Formats: sequence, structure tokens, C-alpha cells
Amino acid sequence: MSAVSTPDAGTDAARAELLRLRQSIDNMDAALIHLLAERFRITQRVGELKAEHGLPPADPEREAAQIARLRSLAEDARLDPEFAEKFLTFVVAEVVRHHEAIAARTPS
Repeated sequence: MSAVSTPDAGTDAARAELLRLRQSIDNMDAALIHLLAERFRITQRVGELKAEHGLPPADPEREAAQIARLRSLAEDARLDPEFAEKFLTFVVAEVVRHHEAIAARTPS
């Protein structure tokens, strides 16, 4: 005969806590998506302004300053600065790609 294990009160409490934490994670993920969407709406306009005025799609000086700024913010927030830099680098690469596309379709 095999023994059937039944969850004890500790396991039930752990499952309830997991559910609560996962709901918070889901809320944070939704907030991040909305923040990224707003960020890209703003950078879309930046790309349009750059294209209209013949400015380059990328701004390496600004990007370097932003990386340094975000690394510092990450340290203050106890987030791995390497992760923050990788994340920003990914976002900036996508923004520059958008700016290049805008410039390519904007008449000179």
C-alpha cells in the first residue's frame, strides 16, 4: 500500500504566499510593459525630430551617460548594474533601429 501525502498547513500557506507573490509579479510585468510602451512613444517622436533636422539616429555620448546613470541607479536599488546595462543597451539598440527606419523614410 502506498502512502498518499496530503498538504499540511505549512504547504497550504506556502501556496497561498506563492499565489500572492505571483500576482504581484504579474502586476509589475504589466506596469513594465506600459512603461516601455510610453518610452517608445516618446522615443518615436525623438526619432522624428532627429530625422526632420538631419541629426544622426544614434547619440553615443548620450547613450554612455545613460548607461552610467542607470548603473548608478541600479546600485542604489540593489539591482545588478551589469543587468541594468544589458537591459538599457537592448532598449537603446531597438530605439536606434526605429530611428534609422524613420530617417530612411523621411525626405531630406
